[in-house]
Order: sequence, then structure tokens, then C-alpha cells
Amino acid sequence: MKKLISLAAIVAAGALALSGCAAGSPNDPSKPATGETAALSYDVNTDFDLADSPTWTRAKEKGQLTVGVKFDYPGVGNKKPGQQTPEGFDIEMTRMIAAHLGFAPEEITFMEITAPNRELFLQQGKVDMVAAIYTINDERKKVVDFAGPYLEAGQDLLVANDSDITGVADLKDKKVCSVDGATPAQRMQADHPEIELVTYDALSKCMIDLESGNVDAVTHDDVMLRGFAAEYGDQFRVVGERFSTELLGLGVPKGDDAFRNAVNDAIQAATEDGTWKKMFEATLGDTTIVNIPEIDRY
Repeated sequence: MKKLISLAAIVAAGALALSGCAAGSPNDPSKPATGETAALSYDVNTDFDLADSPTWTRAKEKGQLTVGVKFDYPGVGNKKPGQQTPEGFDIEMTRMIAAHLGFAPEEITFMEITAPNRELFLQQGKVDMVAAIYTINDERKKVVDFAGPYLEAGQDLLVANDSDITGVADLKDKKVCSVDGATPAQRMQADHPEIELVTYDALSKCMIDLESGNVDAVTHDDVMLRGFAAEYGDQFRVVGERFSTELLGLGVPKGDDAFRNAVNDAIQAATEDGTWKKMFEATLGDTTIVNIPEIDRY
């Protein structure tokens, strides 16, 4: 019989003030995140065993599950000054999966990761999993595997509140900023060569350019953009016209099917018992029209 220990997710007080940050409701962000992540708890399966997974075995021997996450994406993975651990939907997803795999909160190491080094860190064994708004695509599947998808997002634009930009059609001869190596930047380069694209290794640097007027818009998945819009108050707005659909997954080492399947099992259980919904509402807001994608157990 499984032995379970109920442990509250350890999250700094005052977690997220994401007023209007409803990632799944592009045109009606009327229900903000509750910010009540401290009330979330996950049962740690202390009898869990996955000896046929080299990733899990290595982590167990170290006594630490190391997960690559964002430190600068409000609502998703964000570590504010003075905080010991990051917070957000990806962080809660990590805690839930870790508990399923038999790791207590104090046995999770959150490592900051950027778009250019996600595959590299997995290949080098620096991280056991990546939970960082990671778009699943065939090119990445050549070098890493994906559990999930666990979230559906779409590419959108963040602009100044007084901007006249209403969609991609208004971006000709404009400067747009995105993250180097990320899918939104690659799509812009391929589909809209007429747009001057500026890239950095972190979306927070794009926000500095947008705030100073050096670029006209920032483009990325709408989940992150709504978090940044809320973080900056009334300065910026999300256009609300998705021009893609992205399926986001958890990156795992290539070929470790046992580990990928176990992570998928955790995601499946969370969607079925309502945990997924609670995590989303606490960090990103309203789930009324959010599509929870079907897991791809390839």
C-alpha cells in the first residue's frame, strides 16, 4: 500500500498579485489569480519506486530532483527579490509532479533556465526536468523528450496601453522583441521577415525595451504576456488576438520512457482530481474557457 504524507506547498506569502491575469481567457480577464498557492498541498508518495528510470534513480541517490524553471515570468515561474523560491503555475506543476515521484518540497532544487539552454541542460544532466513554458515540437524531440502537454497557449502581442497596434498586420516597419531560441521568435523570423525582430535571452529584457520605447511590441505566449501586463499595472495590454496555438510540455531526458510515463501519470491524475484547475486558478486565473490538452503518450 502506498504511504502518503500530506505536505503544504512551500510558497512565499503574498504570492501573486495578478489582477486581470487570466491566461485562458484572452478577451475577458475578469477573474484574476487568487494568489492562494500556500493553500495548495500535494501528497508525497514515499513508497514510489522507478528503478528502471536512470533519471529518477540518479535524483533519488542525490536526494534532490533538479528542475529547470523560469525566474522572471510572472504567474508562471517568478522569483522576486528577497524570495527563497520561485512561484507560479510551472512551479506548482513541479511540486505536484515531484510529490508523485516521491520527492518532498525540500528535495526539489529549482535551477534558473533560459530558452537557449533548455535542451543543453537536459542533455548534460544538469537538470532532471524542464518546466519552463516549453513548446513541444518535432525539432526539439530529436534531442529531448516531452511529458504532457500540460497547457495550451498561443502567441500574442504585448503593447503599450495607448498603442494603435491591434494585431500582427500592424507590425510592418515596427520593432518587436522576443526571446532568442524560443518558438515565438522563430515564428516571427520565418513568417514575418518584414518585421524588425530584437531578441534577448530573457523576456524581462524585452520588457525594459518596451518600457523605454525602444521596441513597439513584445511577442510570446499569451500566458507569460498576461503575467507581465499585470506586473506593470496599467502600462501595457495584451492585444488578445492569438496567431498560433502552442502545446506546452515538460522537458525530460531523451529515451527515459519510464520517467516520461511517470510524469504523464502525475499530470493525468492532477487533471482528473481537480488539482490542475486549483493550481491554475491560484497562479494564472480563470479557467472557464481554458483547454486542458490531452496527454500525448508516444
